[in-house]
Amino acid sequence: MSTLKIHAPFIALALATAMLLGACKDGKQNGQAMAPGPIEVETITVTSQTLRLSEELPGRTSAFRVAEVRPQVGGILQKRLFTEGSDVKAGQLLYQIDPATYQAAYDSAKAALARAEAAEYSARLKADRYRTLVRTLAVSAQEQVESEAAWKQAVAEMAAAKAALETTRINLDYTRITAPIGGRIGKSMVSEGALVTAQQATALAVIQQLDPLYVDVSQSAGETLNLQKRFNAQSGKGTRKTEVKVLLDDGSEYRETGTLEFSDTTVDQSTGTVTLRATVANPGSGLLPGLFVRARPTHGEAQQAILIPQASIVRNNRGEAQVMVVDKESKVEARPIQAGQNVDDQNVIVEGLKPGEQLIVEGLQKIKPGVPVSVAARQSGDKAQAAPVENTPVKKAE
Repeated sequence: MSTLKIHAPFIALALATAMLLGACKDGKQNGQAMAPGPIEVETITVTSQTLRLSEELPGRTSAFRVAEVRPQVGGILQKRLFTEGSDVKAGQLLYQIDPATYQAAYDSAKAALARAEAAEYSARLKADRYRTLVRTLAVSAQEQVESEAAWKQAVAEMAAAKAALETTRINLDYTRITAPIGGRIGKSMVSEGALVTAQQATALAVIQQLDPLYVDVSQSAGETLNLQKRFNAQSGKGTRKTEVKVLLDDGSEYRETGTLEFSDTTVDQSTGTVTLRATVANPGSGLLPGLFVRARPTHGEAQQAILIPQASIVRNNRGEAQVMVVDKESKVEARPIQAGQNVDDQNVIVEGLKPGEQLIVEGLQKIKPGVPVSVAARQSGDKAQAAPVENTPVKKAE
């Protein structure tokens, strides 16, 4: 009886150890039999679609031409002959400077010219007569030479008198200050009775041509190079220039469509951007210089593009953009890509994907490259291709 009591704990321990070993063995066998299968993911089929891309860029309006009106002769202003803020035409009289002294100088120069012409006439007749007399030795050769020289001197003096008359005429005309260009004139900086001087620093008024109007926008240097490539391609095909839509502060679209004219040749070192200039018709001066607007340049031609959801793009350890695709063996493949512009919640893919490939869009957090997967539901990534996507705005960070 005592023997059984003494060995009972050892017997219980042996039984427990045997049961534990059996359980471990069964568990290992069950684990091998129930190995995890392919991970379930959702994919879309990569397709290309006809797309006409556009983007919104910050910009500012500026006058097509600007002219500062300054006097070219000095004097007292007698009249101001325009209404401030009105439209003026090229050549229209704006100010009148007292012309009295300039008129007197013109009259004096005119009289001096008449005197020079009379002297030239007398010297010419004398030279002609001496040419005849020298043949008969009525005058000496020296006298004939002197008469010729006197006539030529009179011709030179007459030319100088004509130049002096023209100078006084120009100065007299400058007393009438006219508009160098047509446009809208601002406020007058002087009034009647003011003394003005030739080439003074302060402008009398400023005229701005508002129709058409410039819109200067900024774009990153890289995108500007791509735009230049499209320009070159389009010019070879004889296509029209890139159109530009102007968006106002309230989000409305200006009624007139502009065209992109040129890009600056220098990159701003502080921002890495290049200035682009568009010309927009502005009848009725609906836009004024200095306004902040957003310009939407649209590619001249529709093109085939691949768009994928932004959420399907991930970054590797080096910060490079990549996507996960299903290869022919139903395994995950990490594919580096080059992403382009944003279109709503999608990205344009420049390089890295081809139509027909399976792009993983759901279950990205459960997979890694080389893992087998099964597709839960396959959807077509193609959108309606009956007509190009028109004027899809792509907002850029300012």
